Amino acid sequence: MSPVYLIKPDDVQDLWIGVRPLLEKALVHSEGAMTSTDTLRSILIGEFQLWVGFDRDDVAMAAVSEIITYPRHKILRVHTWATDTGHDFDIWYPQIMISLEEFAEYTDCVALEAWCRKGLARKLDWDNEYSVIVKLIKGEKHG
Repeated sequence: MSPVYLIKPDDVQDLWIGVRPLLEKALVHSEGAMTSTDTLRSILIGEFQLWVGFDRDDVAMAAVSEIITYPRHKILRVHTWATDTGHDFDIWYPQIMISLEEFAEYTDCVALEAWCRKGLARKLDWDNEYSVIVKLIKGEKHG
């Protein structure tokens, strides 16, 4: 498997046709908080980071992160992550972790965090410091 690459904002448009469908699969679970267009805007202005893994010349894995600055430290938050098949988590996990951890260290983040569904949380086997739960009070779930 190839390494995972951090894509420069200037190069995102060239890859977006392959990235967008992967991110949209994951964003279905975002409770309508974000669309692929919202994600693209945040990547292009440098607010989010786009990570891509390739199988030959095709986009096979895409992830989006964001540096969150808390009053006393920074955290690298993984917003979304999806693979082409949806079943090759174990193949891509070591590669994405190497890239994310190196980037987090480079940007002085003290940890990684991810808001994810229970199934992915079990696979990640990270420390469960807190849970994010949702109760809709207006409108319907988007997605």
